[in-house]
Amino acid sequence: MKKYYSILAPIIFFKFVIQFLGNRNYGFHRDELLHLSVSEHLAWGYFEFPPFIAFVAKVSYLLFDYSLLGVRLFPTLAGIGIIYFCCRIAVEMGGKSKAVLFAGVSILAFAPFYRNHTLFQPNAFDQFFWILGFYLLVRYLNTEDKKHLFFLGFIAGLGLMNKYTMLFWGLGITVGLLFFKKGKVFKSKWLYLSGLIAFMVFLPNIIWQIQNGIPFFDHVKELNESHFSEQGTWDFLLEFLIIPPAQVLSMIGLLAVFGNPRLKKYKTLGIAFLVIFFSMWYMNAKPYYFFSAYPIIFSIAAVQIERWLDRRPGWYYAALTSLLVPVVYLIPMMTPILPIETYTSWYDIPEENGRYELTGDYADMFGWEEQVVLVDSIYRSLPDSIRTNTQIWAENYGEAGALKILGDKYGLPDPISRHGTFWSWGYGNPNADLWITLGNEEGAVNSAFNSCVLVKMVYHPYAIDEENGIPVYICQDPKVDIPRWWANFRPYIFD
Repeated sequence: MKKYYSILAPIIFFKFVIQFLGNRNYGFHRDELLHLSVSEHLAWGYFEFPPFIAFVAKVSYLLFDYSLLGVRLFPTLAGIGIIYFCCRIAVEMGGKSKAVLFAGVSILAFAPFYRNHTLFQPNAFDQFFWILGFYLLVRYLNTEDKKHLFFLGFIAGLGLMNKYTMLFWGLGITVGLLFFKKGKVFKSKWLYLSGLIAFMVFLPNIIWQIQNGIPFFDHVKELNESHFSEQGTWDFLLEFLIIPPAQVLSMIGLLAVFGNPRLKKYKTLGIAFLVIFFSMWYMNAKPYYFFSAYPIIFSIAAVQIERWLDRRPGWYYAALTSLLVPVVYLIPMMTPILPIETYTSWYDIPEENGRYELTGDYADMFGWEEQVVLVDSIYRSLPDSIRTNTQIWAENYGEAGALKILGDKYGLPDPISRHGTFWSWGYGNPNADLWITLGNEEGAVNSAFNSCVLVKMVYHPYAIDEENGIPVYICQDPKVDIPRWWANFRPYIFD
């Protein structure tokens, strides 16, 4: 692999520079604020996701404090790792320099990865664990060395501790291995040892789920009702048709493993790819879940294209150029490399009454600092005797995460919220003299307190709709029993 580093280095450098330019701009996304917040409550699981992201967030905090650039370095490193293993798989399959170049450029040309490798979310690490697992599987297919199965189980377990979609990957490779030498590996104890290792790595989260009433089911139910129910039967398939290069490479990769005698021993990978696709489609999963499967098929396609076009350099470089050039226009939509004023002008984002309709991800990066500054100004204006016994209550995890993470530099007390995992951290001081509430509507605050005064409505030209025009109240004299009020809200924490 070392002889291909001169090809790999410019690809990785390009990836790093683009992500670096985007990582430092705008502000924390609401999900990033949640992931940083849970790092202050390390556990073996959380209501919305497994614990891996929290441990990475803790490492990020220890190294960089709550730095936007520092936090986003980790998904970027995962993206670079994806490029490396995608290219390495191409070499394992017999590819040479042109296959390595094509595999790397295929990752650069897949526009959604720029988004995934900017935001501090489990998605980037999910994609990394998938391609690393596929690499170990390819090594096993090439050598039948049992140690690769051992490491495969460990990576599968880590992947599950990051995102439960790793189960789709496990299903895919399990079915795929049935077609490798007539399922010979299923007669080996090493395969079952691999499964046991994965289970043992994942076991702490299973225990946590059981101890906490299996909130995974509640979260999936909420997703089905709020997101998946809006997705029609064909939407999962149609989502992929809007990314033609990925579909072309997928077809080439599948044709190669099922039709090229030199690559037929890798049909396990093609079967796994198809099983993952159809199982996700059947389960009505979010289309972006499947993005983790693309790097392996890109590697296979790169090897096939090299064999087709090795003696036709003109056609090869034309294919390479046609793959990469169109993504240049899309990159600023995926990672914020442009100042927001330039972005809205360049892409002609409509403005109405001083508001811009940004995409959900970009809109979710604005408004948090302004919310925290307002709450801090109210908090600081209180007399010392009241301020020391004041509770801050945020409506959702984005607002609570902003108050917790961005509020750290202001010295704000930790907020409480009844949304998701924040609910599990409790209601704070039930005997507080005064409550500052952020984002809670009039009906919610009046149902809990006898005295509520609206201080201000928070507006922002770029913030997402649900964070624009949100109220800040000062409340006193609870009319409810706070512990009971909190406990009774458990069935609604994902609403």
